[in-house]
Amino acid sequence: MRALLSVSNKEGIVSFAKQLAELGVEMISTGGTKKVLEEHGIPVISISEVTGFPEILDGRVKTLHPMIHGGLLAIREDENHRKQLEQHQITPIDLVVVNLYPFQQTIAKSDVTFAEAIENIDIGGPTMLRAAAKNHQYVTVIVDPADYEPVLRELKENGAVSKATNLRLAAKVFRHTAAYDAMIAEYLTNIAGEQYPESLTITFEKKQDLRYGENPHQSAAFYKKPLGSSFSIAAATQLHGKELSYNNINDANAALQIVKEFTEPAAVAVKHMNPCGVGVGGNIYEAFTRAYEADPTSIFGGIVALNREVDRDTALKMHEIFLEIVIAPSFSDEALEILTQKKNIRLLTVDFAAEKKKETFMVSVQGGLLVQDEDIYTLDDANITIPTKREPTEKEWEDLKLAWKVVKHVKSNAIVLAKDHMTVGVGAGQMNRVGAAKIAIEQAGEKAKGAALASDAFFPMDDTVEAAAKAGVTAIIQPGGSIRDADSIKKADEYGIAMVFTGVRHFKH
Repeated sequence: MRALLSVSNKEGIVSFAKQLAELGVEMISTGGTKKVLEEHGIPVISISEVTGFPEILDGRVKTLHPMIHGGLLAIREDENHRKQLEQHQITPIDLVVVNLYPFQQTIAKSDVTFAEAIENIDIGGPTMLRAAAKNHQYVTVIVDPADYEPVLRELKENGAVSKATNLRLAAKVFRHTAAYDAMIAEYLTNIAGEQYPESLTITFEKKQDLRYGENPHQSAAFYKKPLGSSFSIAAATQLHGKELSYNNINDANAALQIVKEFTEPAAVAVKHMNPCGVGVGGNIYEAFTRAYEADPTSIFGGIVALNREVDRDTALKMHEIFLEIVIAPSFSDEALEILTQKKNIRLLTVDFAAEKKKETFMVSVQGGLLVQDEDIYTLDDANITIPTKREPTEKEWEDLKLAWKVVKHVKSNAIVLAKDHMTVGVGAGQMNRVGAAKIAIEQAGEKAKGAALASDAFFPMDDTVEAAAKAGVTAIIQPGGSIRDADSIKKADEYGIAMVFTGVRHFKH
């Protein structure tokens, strides 16, 4: 039996090779791997001895040779193939152990150069892996050190590796090389400045299996994008609590995206992908208290994200209610001691200091994928106009800005009311805008008086303005752009409402 070993990740390779040697396996190897094996007294033949040709071009060409690939690709039962192997004195290779140049680790470095990235694109490795995997009926191929032990066990117990294992390993190889190529394609596509290429190659790594999906009868798993944002739920660290569920992850992501909008101390409570309460304050306790008071009913069983460390007082306040998840940059020791008294509450930390990368968002539809860039548009980008007779007061501006930051994260049609540094009403996911407004107004109750209203899209009629005015709303922010804007402006002036046009909508479906 002959094996070819050539690995960048040398974890476990020495122990594996020693056991192969004990089984009488002849080993051939390249450069660094050969050196490591020889240092540990393991007999090994160099690739150059097999090919009769030296490594050239600084190691770019060493295994790309018929003496190697003939040994990998020959169909052992084909008489013509056997004759050709004999004619060219090619020895079949039965086991291939290869992992690839560290392209992902290389491009992850902040100071990586383009030339360095290119040099870490492996050519010979994927070629050997693909050849061996294609011929898996006769060749065992290993790309992951985790598979050393199962293969050794079969060799020791049965003298050979089963066809079922070879098939499993071959499939793993093609997943691995596909992911490797996808990262290279993405890197070069970004360098070339192509936003939406003719084909989209993406890869994700499994983070965890989930107990079930959106409902108990659906299976699910959670995958993480390699080199994705550190400021994300996918990169969060769980300090306490039971395993996250499919719905937990979705809600936690929604809460984190909202709290990212704020630089001042802020707290966001989310239920079913929509905010039920958002508060800001001079400190995180004040912010959380306002988020709680915004909707003390809906926050029960909710997900909370905060953009400051959770301190003792805030933890005590949280401890009074049932929360599924708390997300924050950190927790004080006292806060952890308080919150971990509850067995099941999930406590997550996220790196709020990480670079805020603009990412591409993807949504699957049956048979396809929708891709768009992230909605990072803010009021600083907007072309603000005030079409009404009255302009907002300084206090109204504060409320309008808070409502505007939140409404872009509420399912459309969306209306948000804000007052005194907190949301007081949220109307989400309605089939008409005035319906969303009525829900938000009803939730706000008396707090609607003097509140600011934000809408994610324009008003097709003046009925939303009228409903807001009758509830006591004094300021409105909306995109404008309806053919009936004049009706809404007239209605706002009739009630003395200050209305702001931003020129941009924030649909979220």
